[in-house]
Amino acid sequence: MGHRAVLEVQRPRPVQVMVPLLLVLVVLSAAVWAESQDYYNLLKVNREATTREIRQAFKKLALTMHPDKNPGDATAHDKFLQVNRAYEVLKDADLRKKYDKYGEKGLDEQQQGGRYESWNFYRYDFGIYDDDLEIITLDSGEFEAAVNSGEIWFINFYFPRCSHCHQLAPTWREFAKEMDGVIRIGAVNCGDNNHLCRSKGINSYPSLYIFRAGQRPEKFDEERSKDSLVHFSMKFITTSVTELWQGNVFSEIENAYASGLGWLITFCCDTGDCLEPKTRQKVAGMLDGLVKVGWMDCTSQEQLCDSFQVTSGVTALFPPGSSLDQQGSILWLNTLDSREIYNQVINHLPDLEQLTSDSFQRKLAHHRWLVSFTFGDGNAASNEYKKLQAFLQNDHIQVGRVDCIADSKLCQSLYIHTPCVAVFKGLGIHDFEIHHGKDVLYNIVGFARDSVRAHVTTLRPDNFPADRKEPWLVDFFAPWCPPCRALLPELRKASIQLAGQMKFGTLDCTIHQNLCSTYNIQAYPTTVIFNGSSVHEYEGQHSADGILEFIQDLVSPSVLVLDPSSFSEKVKGRAEGEIWAVDFYAPWCGPCQALIPEWRRMARLLSGQVLVGSVDCQRFQSFCQGQSVRAYPEIRLYLGNTRQPDRYMSYNGWNRDSQSLRSWALSSLPRASVDLTPESFWSQVVSGQDHWILDFYAPWCGPCQHFAPEFEVLARVLKGKVRAGKVDCQAHHQTCQSAGITAYPTVRFYPYLGTRRHEHSGEHINSRDSNVIADIVTQRLQQLTPRLHNKRKDEL
Repeated sequence: MGHRAVLEVQRPRPVQVMVPLLLVLVVLSAAVWAESQDYYNLLKVNREATTREIRQAFKKLALTMHPDKNPGDATAHDKFLQVNRAYEVLKDADLRKKYDKYGEKGLDEQQQGGRYESWNFYRYDFGIYDDDLEIITLDSGEFEAAVNSGEIWFINFYFPRCSHCHQLAPTWREFAKEMDGVIRIGAVNCGDNNHLCRSKGINSYPSLYIFRAGQRPEKFDEERSKDSLVHFSMKFITTSVTELWQGNVFSEIENAYASGLGWLITFCCDTGDCLEPKTRQKVAGMLDGLVKVGWMDCTSQEQLCDSFQVTSGVTALFPPGSSLDQQGSILWLNTLDSREIYNQVINHLPDLEQLTSDSFQRKLAHHRWLVSFTFGDGNAASNEYKKLQAFLQNDHIQVGRVDCIADSKLCQSLYIHTPCVAVFKGLGIHDFEIHHGKDVLYNIVGFARDSVRAHVTTLRPDNFPADRKEPWLVDFFAPWCPPCRALLPELRKASIQLAGQMKFGTLDCTIHQNLCSTYNIQAYPTTVIFNGSSVHEYEGQHSADGILEFIQDLVSPSVLVLDPSSFSEKVKGRAEGEIWAVDFYAPWCGPCQALIPEWRRMARLLSGQVLVGSVDCQRFQSFCQGQSVRAYPEIRLYLGNTRQPDRYMSYNGWNRDSQSLRSWALSSLPRASVDLTPESFWSQVVSGQDHWILDFYAPWCGPCQHFAPEFEVLARVLKGKVRAGKVDCQAHHQTCQSAGITAYPTVRFYPYLGTRRHEHSGEHINSRDSNVIADIVTQRLQQLTPRLHNKRKDEL
């Protein structure tokens, strides 16, 4: 058809006919261009790109490709729509995994960037602090680990369209440069991380908070100037700066040396340089746990300063064990800049304890260690690592390093080929976990603390669970893959919950390619449960709760996996009154994957009410076609009339969450509750001889509508013991008023006490959960049984 259109355009035709055809060609060429582009190629990033790199790349393209900047280009809209779609998918860890595994067909069309902002938004409002090295932009996935690392964080919660946020930005940048290295300066874009900001109680922008591990955040409410910000943040630098004099100097130095700490002392004289108090405090905060910081007034302590051979103002580092006789070990500093002082001191401090092949196994056998594996002296982060021991000493984690050039056999035996950090958990050299997060202090500290509590092991061919004697969860991943890195902390949380029931391991497919190929791993991360001879691939959300739900469902399946034979036997051959909900799906279908965990939750919610199954239409394609399944997911309810076994209802609702699906399924079942009128309320409930549970509601009330299916479940659970009724308080206002109903929905229990009831207000139950209400009513019935028995004896 395209070829025919080209031929027609080449013929002589009137201009008014040619223009539409040319436009058609332009649109067709744009469509071909769009279809041929890989999302990573569209954004001009590699597959290992971080979220920040993806955001920066998209902003760069948005400023040049936006239709506002290309008014004469008829293809600009379609081209930019594709770039925007690529960004929306790749910035989201779950969508990115689906795209990596299945391509565009694995994505829900509603999640693919169908709209975009104006050019001005991308120029002025998009990612305000992405290009500032001193400001760390935190996303939801890394926020908690950062603020709980032990470092002090001052975080700016902002919204891209907030004018006050933009006014603050230049000041926040200056402040960040001033405090660089003293505390961590962060920013959270509440446009991209709305849920995180809401969970932290952020309701105005910009909101500025100080975070310290284990303490409540403190809000900054002063004038937003650089000096005010510095003054406020310095209040949280509580590291002491000691004034040294003749009466304390030797005891202070001796005590510090005994703890393995040196001293940084600034000598203040009439001449030379003396650090001002604010700079001393900054340096003390930066070097907290590494050296003690003090100062000496040489005008009043002249003899003491002479003993240190100081005649003019200067700052000096005295490493542990040094003395005046060892002038070579003392570092004399000729700068007043806190950052320069920090760098010189950290470079001069002794390196981490070096572990060798001879000492490695012995030292790691019974103690927890964080080990830095280096290849020569080329590791730029090694100086920062000197601070790790100070952060981790309260966690009883020792810190050391291994030079993989000097001890190549040791590193090769652990399959370590590049610089990395690993936690050894005190159970020998084979039980360890490698850090794959950011190579920054706060991320490593958070990883170390989580890893020693968790039960996740780095797998290799020699410890891979091939025999499967025990249940294992194995995460096949690649270190460069952002969704993989986002999943790792969730695996640690899940492993703590399932300690002793299931083992957890991670396998790096960039190193162990053959092993990953054996299990046909095609995308990362791929999480597999090995349970004896059974193998189950996890397809839910990248969260600990999702993993736990999936495992719970494997132990006690709520969804029956159907094939053509079992479908015919169980669904079409169902017993009278038996109802089936069936999900026809394809594994590559994005909406189908999103439905899987919700379908399992719905099945558990419907337990005892509706039978739930699923059919893989990729595996049984011809069968699904025979059932007239034309799109995925296709959700059907097969009702309890066995005379029409093929009759079903299709779900056409907008929401596919467990509660919406459950409400839809229950609405098709015969009601277990009855509608009460004023007459039946008085005659059957208040004056009758049955126990009753009542739902007082109003038709216009949203929570009432949400509770209605829950009440139906309750009615079925209590059937035979307690009758269930509903009272419409809009239609029967007087009845509800006389019963003392002031809010909707209200649940009341009306027990039969053996005589005519004098109390018609019932017993209030403060819950909207059918299981909770059923437990309360059951316990109440048990309490009433002896009383009713004695009542009957008295009557006899």
